[in-house]
This record gives sequence, C-alpha cells and structure tokens, in this order.
Amino acid sequence: MEQAEINKVRASVHQQCGSRVKIQLDRGRNKVDIQEGVIQEAYPSVFTILVDDELDRNPPQLLSFSYKDIITKDIRMKLCNG
Repeated sequence: MEQAEINKVRASVHQQCGSRVKIQLDRGRNKVDIQEGVIQEAYPSVFTILVDDELDRNPPQLLSFSYKDIITKDIRMKLCNG
C-alpha cells in the first residue's frame, strides 16, 4: 500500500468533512452493514463518522475508521444527495 494512495484518500475524506455519507461496512462472513452518517473529523491516521438511526431506535454512535479501510474496501462510502 503506497503512502501516496493513503494521502489521496485522506485529502478526499478531509474535503468531505461535514458531509452526509452512506457507508457499507464489510463485517466478514458475507455480513454487510449499511448506515448513514456525517463525517465529523479527519485526523492523520483515522476519520470519524457520526452515525444516527433514522428511526431513533438507537442513540447516535461515533465510529472511527482508518484510511486503509477504504483502500482495502473494508468500508465503502458514498455521498448522499441533498
């Protein structure tokens, strides 16, 4: 994994801070979670997403991911429209 690739992903995530995203988390053994949240912060090694349950069944959660998670496709992110 090249440092330049990580820097590119980091810059992209940093630009999207405050944006609403849909994330698809690969939990292994063919298990996939799909959630929506807002990118909160982008740090040198990780970034955080505040995930909120639209039905208010669960309190908001702050999840953190490394930039390598995106490169290895452990998580996939897509900007939400609107």
